[in-house]
Amino acid sequence: MSDLALDPRYLEIFPQWLRSLGEDASAVGDVLAQHAGEDDGTRSLVGGLNYIFKSLDLIPDGIDDLGLLDDAFVLRVACALAVGARPELKEGALQRLSDDASALHDFLGDDFGRLEGYVRGLRRGAARGRTVEDIVTGSGTREQFLLEVKAWAADYKVPSFTRDPKTLVKLRAFLGAKLP
Repeated sequence: MSDLALDPRYLEIFPQWLRSLGEDASAVGDVLAQHAGEDDGTRSLVGGLNYIFKSLDLIPDGIDDLGLLDDAFVLRVACALAVGARPELKEGALQRLSDDASALHDFLGDDFGRLEGYVRGLRRGAARGRTVEDIVTGSGTREQFLLEVKAWAADYKVPSFTRDPKTLVKLRAFLGAKLP
């Protein structure tokens, strides 16, 4: 593990990402509502949002301090992939979330490529009985999905995050073990 991964700035950055996760998901949903297409950028955004509803996350949601942090990570990587595929989307919330992925890259080091590959694979995934392709190609399915994202975001409760370097070690260990 690199010294950069234990940089104390992450003890400030990651709680901020947890605080904004509901708003971030809602903002990405707004972008999808306005700019949906049948392209890799849209599929990345849908995959990132759909991950929120997956029952089997990289880090189970009930784990103290870390359970929703993987959702925040996945959403940022999904936004970076989306703006890579569709640069015109790089503004507002998508720009901020995409830019945040660079801090995540620094934190994860070599494991970032594994996370990026995992997030790319979410384009083929499903949650709540809907595939990403169902959401991308079906306007009614997409509308229902976006309503569920808005409801999730409105009900989101910010979890705790212990500002202790051991939390970062635990986070790296979880992701290192779980990422394909």
